[in-house]
Amino acid sequence: MHLSREEEEALQGERGETLRKAMEILVALGDIYGADRLIPVRSVQVAGVSFKTIGEAGLEWISDLQGKVVVPSVLNPAGMDLSRWREMKIDEKFANKQIEIVDAYRRLGISPDCTCTPYQIRPDSARRGDHLAWSESSAVSFANSVIGAKTNREGGPSALAAALVGKTPRYGYHLEENRVPTHKISVEADLEASDFGLLGYIVGREVGEGVPRFTFRRRPKVYELKALGAAMAASGSVALYRFEEDAPAAPKGTEEITVTESDIEAVREENGADDDVDIVAVGCPHSSQQELENLARLLDGKKVKREFWICTARGVAERCPRLVEKIEGSGAKVFCDTCMVVSPASDRYEKMMVNSGKALAYVPGLCKIKAAYGSAEECVKVATGKAAARRVS
Repeated sequence: MHLSREEEEALQGERGETLRKAMEILVALGDIYGADRLIPVRSVQVAGVSFKTIGEAGLEWISDLQGKVVVPSVLNPAGMDLSRWREMKIDEKFANKQIEIVDAYRRLGISPDCTCTPYQIRPDSARRGDHLAWSESSAVSFANSVIGAKTNREGGPSALAAALVGKTPRYGYHLEENRVPTHKISVEADLEASDFGLLGYIVGREVGEGVPRFTFRRRPKVYELKALGAAMAASGSVALYRFEEDAPAAPKGTEEITVTESDIEAVREENGADDDVDIVAVGCPHSSQQELENLARLLDGKKVKREFWICTARGVAERCPRLVEKIEGSGAKVFCDTCMVVSPASDRYEKMMVNSGKALAYVPGLCKIKAAYGSAEECVKVATGKAAARRVS
């Protein structure tokens, strides 16, 4: 891989030990994937934030780094709400370690916005054609597929290295030839909003790391695309999907998959809610202001009877405090900085109902608890006890 003189100096340690470590990571990654050079990135999103996932070793590694990032950078969700962790019943020892992690990143100049939806609080962090170094699977999918930016799914160390250097290796989805569809997906169903998470759950398992090209009966809305991409990234490893009308031609012989209403209904039935649901959690990926408005409307005049979490970015919650207050008037809790997937607070429950294909895929493995799926409306009904938790059909 070709390096400029400045990059070579950084690799040799002439610009400090932290930049040497960062360049070693980027060069090794570039060599593995055959990158020809490093390219500048507009922004970075760093994973490896929850103490639940990185532990003492991760904290020690981050704490040893010096210097400042050189491009706008934000964090992935932490393991708790940084302000209201006691309400989540987080152990104080865990809380102290989690705060240390965020403070270590903050010292490097990284914004403590802990979110999987950086585009919701910083719309200028990614534009069409921009090269990025983002980590979180749903954020990567949204950036590539909806915004039209270009990023690979970075690991925590490589994203942090990119933030410190301001560059990332040129390979993978940074190259147009790798953004060509590998599968044709024909959706022969009239989809409601909650169906997109299930559609993604199905397609991700079918295409793995591929690039699906969708044909829909109608163009999905932005929040539906967010749910679709997040689910495909979790049930498979989809980092980019395309649409029939704007995708390059798929190669001859590309695999074709048809998804019908009965396919979606089968997954819904299999993962419906029973009476043993003891917590309801939405906001995976983090809820937008529009989604908070919908939840406030659904909860208006109701009181929750089961634990009910709504996860969102702090920047979103701070824009609409009255909306948050209205939601919490029902007894539901709006938590920021974290989500049900990466917080140890989830581990004490038996079965969680979610409205996210991503959470449906991740919760059983990462939280070691059962998961059920329903629409936002069904989640509110179960949380408030207006309808008994039941298998959704």
